[in-house]
Amino acid sequence: MNDLTGFQRDVLYVIAGLDDPHGLAIKHELEDYYANDINHGQLYPNLDTLIERGFVEKDKKDHRTNEYSLAQKGTREIAERTEWKSNYIEIDS
Repeated sequence: MNDLTGFQRDVLYVIAGLDDPHGLAIKHELEDYYANDINHGQLYPNLDTLIERGFVEKDKKDHRTNEYSLAQKGTREIAERTEWKSNYIEIDS
């Protein structure tokens, strides 16, 4: 995951946290976090990159909507990054 952009990592985290991760839901979550508009030209090419690199899987929900989910590699990479970060920061619950 160290070779992903920060935006791509954020996309992975959002997909991991959503119950129904489709494009517009991912876009809205990212817009809330970044506090500005995320355009299609930013989101979808990054989703395609994550799919091509094996982090994310894409399935058809209906004729207009795709669903995204973490591939095994994406889940593993999030877990490894979380463990790595925990070596440097302590988060109080």
